[in-house]
Amino acid sequence: MSKILIEVLPILILLVVIGGVMFRLPKVEISHSDAFIKRRRMNWIILGLTYAFLYFGRYNLAVAKTALDEAGLMSNETFGHIFGIGSIVYGCAFLINGPLCDRVGGRTTLLIGAIGSAIANALMGGFLIAHESIGNALGFNLNLTIVFTVLYAINMYFQSFGAVSIVKVNSAWFHVRERGIIGGIFGILISLGLYFAYDWNGIILDNFGVNYVFLIPAATLLTMFVVALTVVRDTPSKAGLEDFNTGDATSGETGPADSPLVVFKKLLTNPIILTIAAIEFCSGFIRNAIMQWGPTVAKVVPIHENDFIFNNWGMVSCCAGILSGIFAGVISDYVFKSRRGPVATILYAGLLIGCGVLFCVLDNVMFGVTFAFMSLCVIGVHGMLSGTATMDFGGSKNAGIATGIIDAFVYLGSGAQAFILGNMLPDVNSDGKEFAADPNNWYIWPACMLPFIVVGLLLSIRIWNATVKKDKKPDAIAPATSNDTNYDVVTGSDVKTDNNETDNNETDNNKNDNNENDNNVTDK
Repeated sequence: MSKILIEVLPILILLVVIGGVMFRLPKVEISHSDAFIKRRRMNWIILGLTYAFLYFGRYNLAVAKTALDEAGLMSNETFGHIFGIGSIVYGCAFLINGPLCDRVGGRTTLLIGAIGSAIANALMGGFLIAHESIGNALGFNLNLTIVFTVLYAINMYFQSFGAVSIVKVNSAWFHVRERGIIGGIFGILISLGLYFAYDWNGIILDNFGVNYVFLIPAATLLTMFVVALTVVRDTPSKAGLEDFNTGDATSGETGPADSPLVVFKKLLTNPIILTIAAIEFCSGFIRNAIMQWGPTVAKVVPIHENDFIFNNWGMVSCCAGILSGIFAGVISDYVFKSRRGPVATILYAGLLIGCGVLFCVLDNVMFGVTFAFMSLCVIGVHGMLSGTATMDFGGSKNAGIATGIIDAFVYLGSGAQAFILGNMLPDVNSDGKEFAADPNNWYIWPACMLPFIVVGLLLSIRIWNATVKKDKKPDAIAPATSNDTNYDVVTGSDVKTDNNETDNNETDNNKNDNNENDNNVTDK
């Protein structure tokens, strides 16, 4: 109990401090009633916790891998294949799950994801308990690798509902001007999820055994299914409040929703969406290259055996992610006027510096600090682009498909790193303990990350000025000044916004906007 308190206390203190800082930040120009704020807060807290607990049942495989590896049941290569196939399933599932989320609502798909993942985790835990009995009943032993590949792929299919659901629901509750902070909160939720996944599952593994690393997350997700069913609502109107203009790419559209095929075409021909997708492919590769293999390095290289950061990795990664998320959200909304590109650029620059340092510290105590810093940067990028930019450029109507596209690329990147690093990095079983313990044999690890960091940085610079076209409804955001000029990415033309426009011109502009298909993204 004291160990758990020591780990949880810094996270709680950090959250309280950040809550105080956020409370004192200047308010954005969007005003909501107290009743709206309270109901929205309750909505996203339960929504967010459900999303965080999905991580509890996703990265538990990485924790179980240690025990299964020691038992000779799961090598690095086997783990890489299982996680890689699961990541590809996750990435491809958006073809179904993105349109489904936009059609039935984020609340429904979140519930589907929670219950499906709970069942898949329960089956994995049950198999570890009863595989010998099952084998005796069948007359032959079921191969653990095959069974876990199938069950983990099923788990990852249901896990893929998480991000699209949380973004879809929040897109109806938050204005564009408020979403930088929400991107930060998205990063916090990821960090809490990683804390649950690594530290809580580590405690479960030490005290109850590897079976419960799957069974307890299953029970937790089942509980959150019931809570979310009771509390979460898709839109303010479904919670008894008034809906409002969110100021995103589809705000003000009142006609019937486009077919998924039309939306896919619209988004996949949008240069900003495609650039964000490419950046997030790089982020997916880097994020899991860090998260999955850093603790492995620390376990096999003797000098890092007693490293505080890795012995408390869940807590450290959670604190790093919380700081990163709030840093990214605050500078996006308050420094860069709700642009996401500058934030991604700054964080990718941090990743580049961290990777350069990593080459020099694999054999000394600064390895853990560098590792935590890189984790902070990549979580911030992911929260800002997958958690916020998808809402902005996809719009509340198409948030599910937009998030699905971006998240698909994240996990295709994750799958690529799992196959590449799973086959290239030293392995205790196949290469020998002495070979794996030599830090010089791990330089391939940062070397594989470096090109993806460079590409991600260059692409982030390309979208430095990208922002959703200004909303012309005066009750949604403050009016533009007379010298504001926007650059339309699709048409390549400058758009002058003049405060002296007449009401008739405004009406004509609104009519023209309804006829535009791709004119929803501009450079400020």
